[in-house]
Order: sequence, then C-alpha cells, then structure tokens
Amino acid sequence: MNIEEIFSRTYLGNSAESWLWALGAAIVLALVFNFILKRFIRSFASLAEKTETDLDDLVSALLGKTSIILIIIFSVYVATFFLDLTQQVREFRKSVVIICLLVQVGLWGGGFIDYYVGKKLSEIGTGAGASITHVRSLGFFAKSVLWVILLILTIDNLGFDPTTIIAGLGVGGIAVALALQNVLGDVIASLSIILDKPFEVGDFIVVGDMRGDVEHIGLKTTRVRSISGEQLVLSNGDLLQSRIKNYKRMDSRRILFSLGVVYETSYDNLARVPELVKEIIDAEPKARFDRAHFSGYGDFSLNYEIVYFVLSPLFEDYMDLQQRINLKIFKRFSEEGIEFAYPTRKVFLDSTQADSTGAGAGD
Repeated sequence: MNIEEIFSRTYLGNSAESWLWALGAAIVLALVFNFILKRFIRSFASLAEKTETDLDDLVSALLGKTSIILIIIFSVYVATFFLDLTQQVREFRKSVVIICLLVQVGLWGGGFIDYYVGKKLSEIGTGAGASITHVRSLGFFAKSVLWVILLILTIDNLGFDPTTIIAGLGVGGIAVALALQNVLGDVIASLSIILDKPFEVGDFIVVGDMRGDVEHIGLKTTRVRSISGEQLVLSNGDLLQSRIKNYKRMDSRRILFSLGVVYETSYDNLARVPELVKEIIDAEPKARFDRAHFSGYGDFSLNYEIVYFVLSPLFEDYMDLQQRINLKIFKRFSEEGIEFAYPTRKVFLDSTQADSTGAGAGD
C-alpha cells in the first residue's frame, strides 16, 4: 500500500489527510497557547514586583494555576473543526470541553482562595493570639463548597438529573450522619469556633477544673497546654457546651483581699489603716485603688476588706504586684506600731474565786 492509498482511505468518516491536518493544527495551537500563557505569566510576575497593588499578584497566581491539560484539550477541540464529525461525537466533544473548563474553574477558584488565605496568614504572622487554624479551616471549607458546586454542574452536563442524585445521596448522608454524629458535631462546633471566636490560639482559658494555653484548634479537637505541662485534648463539641473563661481577653483583674489587726489596736490607728493601704496601692503604676473598709469583728481580729484592680491581664504581673503591696503593708504597719492578728486564745481568771479556793485548801 503506497502513501497515496493511505491518504485516500477514510477513517471514521474523514480522510487520513484531514486527520493529519487536524493533528498538526492541534500541535501548533497547543504550542502557541502555551507560549502566550507563559509570556503572560512572566509579564504579570514582572509587573507584580514593580507595583504595590494586589490585583496583578492575583492575576499572576491564577495564570500559574492554568493546567497544560486544558490547553491541549482546547487545542484538540479547535482542531476537530477540520473534521466531519457525527452529531454524537460533537456532543461528546462539547461535554469533554465543558468538564475540563469546570475543572479549570475549580483550579482558578482554589488558587483565588489560596492566594487570599496566604495573604491573611502573612498578615497574621506569628503574633500571640493569632489563630492560623481559623484561616486555614475557612479556606478548606470554601474550597470544599466550590468543588461540590462544580461536581453538581458536571453531573448536570453529563445528562444526569442532579436533583435525583442529590436526593439519593441525602438518604445515604442521613445514615452516615447518624453513624458519625459525634464526629460531625465536633466539626460543626469547630466551624462555630472559627466564626464566633470564643478563644484563639495563644489564649489562656479555663474549662471546669482544666486550665492552660490553647495550642491548636482542629476540626475535631482543641489542644490545651496545662499549667502543669501536660497537653489536654478537648472535644470541640464539649468545649462549646461548657462555660469557658478566657483570661487572655481580660483588660484588668479585680483583686479582693483581707487583713486583720489585733483588738488592742488604738482607735486612731484603726481609722488610719484604709488611708495607709490606699497610699501604698496608689503608688503602684499598674494598680488602681477601689476601696478599703473596716469590714467586721472576727473571733480574734479586727478585719479589713481591700479591693483594687491590676491594670494587666497577666497573672505574673498580678502576683508581682500583690507581693510588693504585701511587703509595703508589712513595713508600714511595723513603722506605725500596728500589729497583725493571728489566732490566739486568752484566759481570764476571776481573782475572787481564786482566793476562796486557796483559803479552803489551807484549812
């Protein structure tokens, strides 16, 4: 069989020459489209380095997400116009191109989400209290929704009724949801934590008798580093059903403490104690005095109740401040001759009874 006979034969309704022309056109178009795409990517990358706007950075990132497979399929699609195809083949060709375009839209959409997630993470950095998990989880959920929508469009393009498939999946989904209700509950609770933000990574929280710094917020669990050093793994669902104290968001700390002096303290010194305590607290820059009162009579002491605010959320600052105040109160009371009370018992003897007892003993 010579070359003329090969070229004259018909394959699937088209001559070999037509097939070669289509193949050549597809190769040329793929090379041209790929060349143009790379030129655009380099141009936008160069432009992005010179400008401070985000638009060129975004375009450059999205162009980089363009699949070479899409370029090849689109080139083949254009080249098939050189051929005489049946209606069935043309419909199949159309469906393949649309599916590829939907996949490419998914890649572009994922690139768009990744770009803004990366930008947000760069703004957050490693600062205390910044929840990187929140941003990444939101990006994950956004891409999941995007691909689910594109999957439904693909099913519709293939000629199937998506509502019937979704209804069937819904019945199966109910069974799966019942089997995995605890896991799904934790995942939904994680989404609630992401959106509502009752706490973030780096916050110091107290949940029941457990307390510590939040290290990681996952889709199912949250990990807390306790004060004693061990890691606490808490279910997200259980966390949202508990009362959470977030000390990291506390602007100031209200402190109430009491002290007692002996009953032998003079009236003048009793009246001066609130003023002395106020002077000591006012001298501290991180403290704000609230009140000091002679609150009552104890079994062995005259009691005072003092309230002040620590102008810092840090527990270490509170302890350092309370220590300085205690030392200054001790020193000032010593200088003023005011004695602190401590548990004592005094025994009073009736002298008349003692004398009569002694006289009876001598008889």
